[in-house]
Amino acid sequence: MKGWAKWIGALIGFSFFKFPGAILGFIIGGLFDRRGSVEWDEQFTRERYTGQQAYQRTATGDFAASLLVLTAAVMKADGKILKSELEYVRRFYIQQFGEAKTREQMRALRDLLKSPIDARSVGHQIRYQMQYASRLQLLHYMFGIAKADGQISDSEVVTIQRIAGFLGIGVADFQSIKAMFVRETGGDFKILEITQDATDDEIKKAYRRMAMKYHPDKVNHLGEEVKNQAEEKFRKVQEAYENIKKSRGFS
Repeated sequence: MKGWAKWIGALIGFSFFKFPGAILGFIIGGLFDRRGSVEWDEQFTRERYTGQQAYQRTATGDFAASLLVLTAAVMKADGKILKSELEYVRRFYIQQFGEAKTREQMRALRDLLKSPIDARSVGHQIRYQMQYASRLQLLHYMFGIAKADGQISDSEVVTIQRIAGFLGIGVADFQSIKAMFVRETGGDFKILEITQDATDDEIKKAYRRMAMKYHPDKVNHLGEEVKNQAEEKFRKVQEAYENIKKSRGFS
């Protein structure tokens, strides 16, 4: 299981070199963990798999499999599978993984759409295997699917909010990304995770904090299309800040 190499390394290090050795063993074990993850991801992109195997692969922190399962959960939320949503997913996967991989992904997605989706267990697996910035990008992607037909239903918002909770995403971050897709009063302030009575200095600090949190470089390792979506999210933060500055009259 991922993460064991760290603790085994620490135990060996402690046995032979006491406490300093345990620290060194933990670090070395971590290197093996990360190396194993990269090797798995490379292997995954060459294999064919079914919807059920996609479930299993979420336990490894595999971003492609996680996308697939959560895609099915969101698409099933309002009780109808729309062509616009399928097209959104297909375009995303082509940009992210290529034509051949996308054909396999769409076949697996059809399997998942016919089966019950255990979003809780998948969300919990992802939560403990994937970095927070990557989980935020998953949230952004799910809202993108829901908005593919031009509107987001209440049932889709509820489903995405439940999944966000399983992913360990905070309420403020959920509201921030939701406000990028759903127009509502005070949306610019929600994107920056502040209230409408924030001072000008607080607004400036919030912008710098959010610009750092949503910087595209944090998800470079997830592929070109994910990075493109991260850049879109980053632009939304900039636009919100500019809108607030204009309404407040400060520079």
